[in-house]
Amino acid sequence: MKKLKTVLGFELSNYLQNKTFLITSLLIVVVIAVVMFLPRFIDMSDMLGTGDAAGSAEESAGDDDGEEKTYVIYDKTGAFSKTAVLEESFPGSKWKTAKSADEVKKQVNSQKASAGFVVNSLTEYEHFVHNKDLSDMDMVVFDELLAQAYRVSYCEEKNLPLDEVMNLVNVNVTGTEKILGKDMSESFAYCYILVIAVFMIIILYGIMIATSVTTEKSNRSIEVLVTSTTSNSLIFGKVLAGTIAAFVQVGLVLFAGVGGYAINYDYWGGKLDAVLHIPGNVLLVFGLFALFGFVFYASIYAAVGALVSKTEDINKTAGSVQMIIMIVYFLVLFQMSNIDGTIMKVLSFLPVSSYSAMYIRVAMGEVAAWEIIVSFAILLASTGLVGYLAAKIYRMGTLRYGNPISIRSAIRMLKNKSAE
Repeated sequence: MKKLKTVLGFELSNYLQNKTFLITSLLIVVVIAVVMFLPRFIDMSDMLGTGDAAGSAEESAGDDDGEEKTYVIYDKTGAFSKTAVLEESFPGSKWKTAKSADEVKKQVNSQKASAGFVVNSLTEYEHFVHNKDLSDMDMVVFDELLAQAYRVSYCEEKNLPLDEVMNLVNVNVTGTEKILGKDMSESFAYCYILVIAVFMIIILYGIMIATSVTTEKSNRSIEVLVTSTTSNSLIFGKVLAGTIAAFVQVGLVLFAGVGGYAINYDYWGGKLDAVLHIPGNVLLVFGLFALFGFVFYASIYAAVGALVSKTEDINKTAGSVQMIIMIVYFLVLFQMSNIDGTIMKVLSFLPVSSYSAMYIRVAMGEVAAWEIIVSFAILLASTGLVGYLAAKIYRMGTLRYGNPISIRSAIRMLKNKSAE
């Protein structure tokens, strides 16, 4: 245990003395903390939509949101012979009439008009635009205009009172939603972010652990280290140091974001609930599963580092491990919209994926306590087994030089050795 503490202290000091690690961590934490406290010192009601100014801004959005847009229309029905109704429905716009559909196309194509409409009938039209942006709502507005024109024409033809017809069409329906379980839309954003965060720290710190092992092997310092301490102390010291460094960094970022938001909740008006309002039970499950999930993969990366003699060979040997991590990552993301499906349930019990799948199920759905306990027990047992095998591989591989050894070959060699 004493030797393990010595190795752990040494490896951890390497992380903490790394200027890039410290500066990056502190910079991210400070920036997030400053952003969280901004509403206390700066009036952000317009941006957040928490003040009276937001309402008035929405009311006048069409009048002051930019330069005047020019439209051109060719109407075969005559319903829009007067462009005043069009200008009212499209605030801040100017309308021109064309004599043919070709003229509409030419004016839009030459950008003399922002967009154009060719009305073939009261139920059919064509919309022309040169370059359509993501916020273009012209067709939505024009659909309603044409539908209204059709209603007016129909009522006149059938001699029906327009007001009564409109009352039937525009029935005000009041619905009150009562969510008895959980609202997935409220937790989707932070679940998505946390999945990415765990994926990134496993890949980043896993490679760092593997590189550390390989570097000691390539410069032969491992030969001196194994004489002064045990191979178990060396591998577990590196894994634990990487785990502590990773979770201190992520923990500080989460504390700055979630904690800062909780302190300034009233000032934010609940606008960041989807990202930062994370329930305590979800954070607890996330912390436990992510912790042991990281140790699970970190042990594998440490073993991978012992199987190669050159740092440039790490990615080649670790390719299969990274492929598994990537497959799990995309499977979990794609199944977030179907957390009660068979695939997601299976993923939440497999040790290679439960570190992210189980907490997503807890955050977005209903999970029985026994499922969480069984999944966590499987993860613990698997982490212990992988740690045991990683220590064996590390002991066997650290003093082997030459061509890289695959994990499968290393396990086969361990079996043959134990059989002897």
